[in-house]
Amino acid sequence: MGNRTKLLPSLHVLILYFLSFQTYLSIEMDTIYPGQSLSGNQTITSENGWFELGFFKPGNSSHYYVGIWYKKLPGQTVVWVANRDKPLLDPSTSKLQLSEKGNLVLCNQSEIPLWSAESSANSIKSTVAVLEDSGNLVLRNSSNASVIQWQSFDHPTDTWLPGAKLGINKMTKRGNTYISWSNSNDPATGPFSLELDPNGTSTYFILQNGKRHWTCGMWLERVSSFSTDTVTSEYSTVSYESSEKENFYSYSVTNSLIPVRYVMDISGQLQQLVWQDDSMKWLSIWAKPKDQCEIYAFCGAYGACNQFSSRTRCECLDGFKPKIPGQWNSGNYSYGCIRRTPLQCNKGEKDGFQVISNIRIPANDVPLTNTKSLEECKSACLRDCSCTACTFHGNCSIWREALLNIQYLSFGDYLGSDLYLRLPMTELPALKGKTKGRIEWSTINAAAAIVISIAILGLLVSICRMKIFSDTKPIHDVLILFKFGDLKSATKNFSEKLGEGSFGSVFKGTLPNSGAIAVKSLKCLDQEDKQFRTELSTIGTIHHVNLVRLLGFCVKGKKRFLVYEYMPNGSLDSHLFYKDSKILDWKTRYHIALGIARGLAYLHDKCRECIIHCDIKPENILLDADFNPILSDFGLAKLLGRDFSRVLTTMKGTRGYLAPEMISGDPITPKSDVFSYGMLLLEIISGRRNWDARLDGPDAYFPARAANSVSNGGDVLSLLDSKLQGNANANEVIRACRVACWCIQDEEERRPSMGNVVQIFEGVQEVHMPPIPRFIQTITNYTKNAE
Repeated sequence: MGNRTKLLPSLHVLILYFLSFQTYLSIEMDTIYPGQSLSGNQTITSENGWFELGFFKPGNSSHYYVGIWYKKLPGQTVVWVANRDKPLLDPSTSKLQLSEKGNLVLCNQSEIPLWSAESSANSIKSTVAVLEDSGNLVLRNSSNASVIQWQSFDHPTDTWLPGAKLGINKMTKRGNTYISWSNSNDPATGPFSLELDPNGTSTYFILQNGKRHWTCGMWLERVSSFSTDTVTSEYSTVSYESSEKENFYSYSVTNSLIPVRYVMDISGQLQQLVWQDDSMKWLSIWAKPKDQCEIYAFCGAYGACNQFSSRTRCECLDGFKPKIPGQWNSGNYSYGCIRRTPLQCNKGEKDGFQVISNIRIPANDVPLTNTKSLEECKSACLRDCSCTACTFHGNCSIWREALLNIQYLSFGDYLGSDLYLRLPMTELPALKGKTKGRIEWSTINAAAAIVISIAILGLLVSICRMKIFSDTKPIHDVLILFKFGDLKSATKNFSEKLGEGSFGSVFKGTLPNSGAIAVKSLKCLDQEDKQFRTELSTIGTIHHVNLVRLLGFCVKGKKRFLVYEYMPNGSLDSHLFYKDSKILDWKTRYHIALGIARGLAYLHDKCRECIIHCDIKPENILLDADFNPILSDFGLAKLLGRDFSRVLTTMKGTRGYLAPEMISGDPITPKSDVFSYGMLLLEIISGRRNWDARLDGPDAYFPARAANSVSNGGDVLSLLDSKLQGNANANEVIRACRVACWCIQDEEERRPSMGNVVQIFEGVQEVHMPPIPRFIQTITNYTKNAE
C-alpha cells in the first residue's frame, strides 16, 4: 500500500505531462481543436510548412496582433491580421481560443474579447480551426473538410493570396475588400482599398477613403481593369468568373515554389510581388498606378514627390516640415507638411518667394488676367493673404489653397515649371538680415476695393443669367436648371439638328435676350438624378478659352439635356473634309492645333481631378466666330460611366482615333487622349480622313504614309493638304508632323504629355525625329506583302 501511495504522485505527473505534451504537439501542427488556445510564442503551421499563425509584433511597434505570415522566408511577411484595429499589449496573458461552441475568439489579458470568427455550423462540437497550405485560416467540420463555416480568405486585410478571391456576392452586396495597413509598423485599417465594382461589372477600384485616389484614373473612379479573358504572366494567371451568385477574380501561380502575392500597399499602389531567393527580398513586378508620384496627394499638403530619389519618395518644400514626423518616417506621407514659420501678411512684415525649379505644378490654380510680368504676378500674390504660391508663363497663376500633387521632374522634361513659393523672410536664406518691407494700407485698401467690385460684378452676372427664364434655377451658383418646355420652345421642338456624336444629338436653339445656344440630348445614360447633378457641378466649374462653356442642363424623366454656348462656325470636320467648306489656311490650322493642345493640357493637369476626354476627333472640336478651337464633350466620358465604352465602339469613325489600350481594355490614362490628338493632328495637316477606302495601297491609311515619311527623312511638305498649294511655314509643318508621330506611339511612355505638345508648338522645346510605331510597321509590311 505504501508503495502504491508513492507511485500515485508520479503517475499524476506523468498524466499531466502526457496531456500537456499532446496539447503542445497539436499546437505545433496545423489545427486548433475545441477548448485549445494559443498564447505567447505558441503557433500553428500549415501542413506544407509555408504559413504560420500566432502572435506577432510589427516593426518597432509596442503592440501585438494575431496574424499569418510566411514561415519559410526570412523576416516576417504578414499576409493576414485578425485584430488589426484592436491591438494587444501582452501576448503571454492573451489567448486565441477555439470555444466549445465552435467560435474562434481572441481575448486580451483581462479576458475581454477583441476579435472573433463565428462558426455557422449546426453541429458546432465538430468544428476545428485549420491553417491550410494556401495561407487560409478556416473553421470547418472535422469529419468533412469540404464544409467551410468561416475562412480568413473572406475577411482579408491587405494581401491577396493565390486561391483567394477579389469579388462581390450579388445577393448580399458584400465583397472581399483588401485594405492597406496604416503604415509599415501599424496594420490598422489604412486609407487605401481594393474592391470589385459593386454594380456587377468586371471593373475593380482602388480607392482612398472611399474615393478615387489616382489623379488621372479612369471614369467611375476606375483605376484599371483586368480583361474578362484569362490573363497570363510569367508568375501567375488571373481569371475572371461571373455567375448568378457572384463575380470574382482569382489567380493561380505557375510555380508553387515561388511565393507570389498582391498587396494593397500603404503607398496607394496595388502591387504584385514575387519572392527572389538570390536577393532574399520581394520584387515588385507590376503596380497600379505605375509610379507612386501619380497617386493623388501622395505626399500630402506642401509635400513634393521625387521618383528619382533613392532616399525618400516625398520631401517637404522649403520652409516646411512633416506634420506628423512619426507617420512620415514610417512611409505614410499623406499627412503632408506644415510651415515652420507662419506667413507675415497683415503683421507689418513682408513675405518673399523661394523659387522651386523644374516641377510639375499643382492643380487648383487661379489665373489672373491683369498681370503682365513675373514681378506683377508676385505683387498680386503678396497682396492676397490667402495666396501661397504663384507662377508666370506669359500668364500669371496663383494658389489660394494647400499645394497638392507637386512632383520634381527630370531635367529636360517638357512639363517642368518654376513655382514661386511664398515664405516669410526668415525662411529665405538669401534674404535673411535684409530690411523687411511693409505693405502699405493704401495697397491693401485698393486690393479690397477690387475684390468687392469683382464680387458685385459676379453677383450682377448671376442675376442676369437667372432672369433668362422665370422658372430656371441656378445650381451651385454656376449652372442653370432649365425646364424642358423652355428648351423645347427655344429649339423649336428640336427641329434644327446641328450634328450627332458619341454622346448624343445636338440642336440649335435661341434664348430670349441671350442669343443662340446648343442643346445636347444625351443618350446611353443610366444615372440617378443626384449623381448626374454632382458630376455636372464639377464640369460646370471648368473654364478655359479652348473649352466649351456649359450653361446649364435639364432633366426630364430619364432624359438628360446639356445646354452649351453656340459656336457659329460649327465643328472642325465640316471645314476639313467637305468640298464646299471654307479652306482653312495653314496659320489657322496651326492655331487650331495649338488651341486644342492647350485645352487638353488644362483638362489633364490643371483641373482639381484630371479629366480624360476619351473621344478626341474633329467632330468634337468646335470653332467660334474667329475660328478659335473650342473642345466639346469633355467630362462626359466620366458622366456616362460604363455605358461609354459601348458608345465608343458603336459610333462610326470614332474607333480610328482610339489608343491601343482603349481597344484592348487596358487602363486608360491621359496618354490615351494624346494618341487620339496625334490622329486628329494628322487630319488637320492633310485635310483628309486618316482612312480613305477610295485609295489603294499605303496611301489609303495616311498615318502609315506620314510616319514612314517623317521617320525616314522624306518630303514632309508633301503630306500637307493639297488645297493649300504649299502655302505654309515649312518649319511649322515639320514640327507638327513630328509631334503627331510621337503622339501615336504604341507605348504610352513614349508619347509626350499635352503640356509637352503645347511647349513644342510654342517653340519653347525642340522635337526630335520620332521612331515608326510598331502598328504602323505591321501595316506597312502587310501592304508590301499584299502587293
